[in-house]
Amino acid sequence: MKNIFLFLIIFFFFSNQSSASIKKNIIKKLNFIENISFNFEQNINDKIEKGKCILQYPKKIFCEYDLSNKKILVSNGSSFVIKTISSYYIYPLKKTSLDLILDKKFLLNTISKSESYYSDKNIVAFKFFKDENEINLFFDKKTLNLKGWQTVDLYQNLNIVFLSSILINQKIETKKFELPSSD
Repeated sequence: MKNIFLFLIIFFFFSNQSSASIKKNIIKKLNFIENISFNFEQNINDKIEKGKCILQYPKKIFCEYDLSNKKILVSNGSSFVIKTISSYYIYPLKKTSLDLILDKKFLLNTISKSESYYSDKNIVAFKFFKDENEINLFFDKKTLNLKGWQTVDLYQNLNIVFLSSILINQKIETKKFELPSSD
């Protein structure tokens, strides 16, 4: 019985040390990142959309969807636009969970204060709440790269985004983050 108890204490000590080390390394890597280019797969209520994005800290993103309607999503840091051939929507960034995901200082602070809620051999996930937003962030355990997120969007739809082909700190055109006109 004493051996089992001792084993459990040692196991929890090392798993907590490992978790703390991974969190520390994720924070260190995130601190280094200025921008991320990636392919994505987005699942909103079982509707799958794919495309490419460039995320520039703080709070800027440009995404082109692989759709015939030429859908783009752009944030300039304060507003974001979703534009297609036939539609144009503009939103204040602060009203969305994207405002938090694109805020590196917020992410660093939140991750440093939280414990991972899920971890396996490939993924470490953090869950946090801010105002009325619940956000789950997923990191690759091996590369420590952001692998995706899960949120609820403006229309109360479950939104899950998975990232692939991730490139960090690439040279990018800042013009990409200018909001498109409604024409």
